[in-house]
Order: sequence, then structure tokens, then C-alpha cells
Amino acid sequence: MSDAEFKFYPVSHSWVAIHPEPKGVVQFIGGAFFGTFPTVFYRYFLRKIFAQGYTVIALPFRFSFRHWPIAISLLQEQGILADAITQIAKSLNYQSEIYQDKKKYYWLAHSLGCKYITLLEFLSNDWEPILQKCPEKTCKGQIQKIKNYLSQIPAERRNIKGQPSLLVAPDISDTESAVPQPLAFIAHSLDRLGLGVIPTRKQTQFFIKESELFKLTGIISFDRDTIAGSETDKDKDKKTQENSDVLWLLQNLENILHQELPDTRTVQGRHCKHLEPVGNQIGEYVVDFNPLDKFIEPIKYRQLEGVVLQFLQNLRQKEQVLSSEKRTGSVVQSSQNPTPIVTSKVS
Repeated sequence: MSDAEFKFYPVSHSWVAIHPEPKGVVQFIGGAFFGTFPTVFYRYFLRKIFAQGYTVIALPFRFSFRHWPIAISLLQEQGILADAITQIAKSLNYQSEIYQDKKKYYWLAHSLGCKYITLLEFLSNDWEPILQKCPEKTCKGQIQKIKNYLSQIPAERRNIKGQPSLLVAPDISDTESAVPQPLAFIAHSLDRLGLGVIPTRKQTQFFIKESELFKLTGIISFDRDTIAGSETDKDKDKKTQENSDVLWLLQNLENILHQELPDTRTVQGRHCKHLEPVGNQIGEYVVDFNPLDKFIEPIKYRQLEGVVLQFLQNLRQKEQVLSSEKRTGSVVQSSQNPTPIVTSKVS
């Protein structure tokens, strides 16, 4: 239904645009500040996703230096919304069965919101041994806190297995990233006092690198992004390379789906910066009124929304292939190691 009404309903702690005939559920979390009001600042971006047949959940960004509880709260919210949206969809005579199927959900994030999704991915497997061997001294102290947060969620909802994740301009934030550059000394003081960001950027990188997951993760980056970085950072100075989250992820995640915008098909002179997803439609333009970003651009030149929609489709296809391979492997293993016949003695 291309003429479906794009309207957000307040549900639990989120905003939900419920599609009458959804083919999937996209859960979106944005970056600091802009992500606090996602239905305002990301409206054009989210509307284009809705128009292609997805129910859209906009999860408002919550600022904190403690990233574990925020990430895990997204899992808790997913369970609450699954039941709540089902009831709302039924009352509207919309299709509703899809909301109880975990594999119909996607995670989509921009900027710092991407860090929360990577933490959820990491928690979707045997995460505790990785924290145990983490060389950072504060890692082991995080284990019990994570367990406490997870204990508030039903066991079957404590992971995002089978749910593709698309990271747009991923920013694996640290305390220094959250504090303006002239006040960098404050960030160092907070870290020394144990009051800074947890987990740190270095810890998060360790978790990602040691994990066997991230097979259903995609990355979209921007060629002029000086916050999350760009694949072109490999040709820049050492400091730029070290600070580039995009470059680090591309170097450490194998066979990941990735595209950097713009590409060679772009209109000459067009470039993309970190806030590319932000903006509203006014006539034939997308406007964000930010002189340091695009400010205003013709819709006909935009690539992002089309690439996002293609990625969602490609990631779902990849999930289906991996699931098929897993089932086939289980059948082969079962035939090679048949279950022994158990006989009982008759007394």
C-alpha cells in the first residue's frame, strides 16, 4: 500500500509508524541530540523506509556515559512493543501476526546509536568469556552488571539473532567524543575517576573483534565524514586512521556488506557528510538548515534511502542463506552422528 498514512503513534518509550501490510519492522535509533527527537530530525529518512512497506519504530536517543543499560533497554523495549503494536494493528484492522516473529525485525542506527546495536550483537552469543579475557581492567567489573540488566528480560528475548543490523556512519563513542575538544582534559579526568563512558571505544573494539557474530551487519559510510570516518582514511595520516571507526570496522569484520556514499555514479561535486540522514522534505528538496552540512539539497540527488532499502533486502537474503546453511549442516552432522538407540532392561 504505497498510499499508507505515515503517522507516528507514541507507544511505550518509542514512536511507531504502523504499516497496514508490513513486510518487516525497522527499529531505528539515531545519534546524540538529533536522535532525541527522531521523528522530527530524521523524518524524511524514516518516511521513505515506511513507504516501502516497513513498520518503523523510532527509539529516542538517551544520553548517558553508561552504554550497557541503554543498549539492553532496547531489547526490553522490543518485547514490550511487539505485544503493544500487535494490539494496535488489530484495532486498526492491519496485519498483526508479523510483530510476534523475531526474524521480521531489523536494527537501523546512525552515528552513536550504532554503538548500542553493536553491543546487542555482541551479547547475542557467549559473551562472558570474552569479557573475562579482556585486557582492560574495568571489563570484568562489567559482567555482573550486564547479567543484572539482562535478568529483567525473558530469556528468549536476550539476543538479536536473525535480526539484521545496518549501521549508518557508525560512531563507537568514547568519553573524549562526548566532550567538546577544548574540554578534553575533563574527559581524561572522568576516565581516571571511573566516571567516563563504559564500555570504552577500545573495549568495544575488543568485544567486536573477539566475537564470532556480526555476519548480518551492514555499513553505510560517507566520503566526507570526519566523525565516524571513511574508507578513504586508509590513505590519510596515522591519527586519522586511528580515530576512524568506519575504517576499523571494515578492517576487522570479514565479508561485511558495505557501501560508501557518494560513489562514482554521483553527480559531480556531490559529497556526503556525517549528518546525511538528517532532514525534512520541503517541496522537491531535503532540508536540515545546517550550514555545516548539506543545508538543502534536491531530492533527485539523494542516494541514501535507496541504498538503505537495498541493504535491508540484501541482509535479509543473507540471513536466509545462513539459516539454510545452518540447517543443512545440522542435518549432515546428524546423519554422520546418528542418535544412539536407547534400550531399557525388562525386569
